[in-house]
Amino acid sequence: MVVGLVHYLTVAAVLFGLGLLTVMTRKNAVGILLGVELILNAAALNFIAFEHFVVGDIAGQVFTVFIIVLAASEAAIALAIVLTVYRNFRTIMADSMTSLKN
Repeated sequence: MVVGLVHYLTVAAVLFGLGLLTVMTRKNAVGILLGVELILNAAALNFIAFEHFVVGDIAGQVFTVFIIVLAASEAAIALAIVLTVYRNFRTIMADSMTSLKN
């Protein structure tokens, strides 16, 4: 069996669906961040698959490196925000944070 573009796109669609489901159903801020990471990984997998099977140049790999850098910076900034919110509200549940004031 030869693994083709359709297989990669199917895996990316499953990853994107699971990430979207995680973002929509989780109330915990860390769980929401994990869902966003799954969505970004699905996009990176799409870029690499299209670069390998369709285009053939290095543009897909460059976009994937940008996605990895974006995901790393997003994780660092979001975890800092989560720690600050926990320090102020004593919870990281996203639905209990309804006010910007303490």
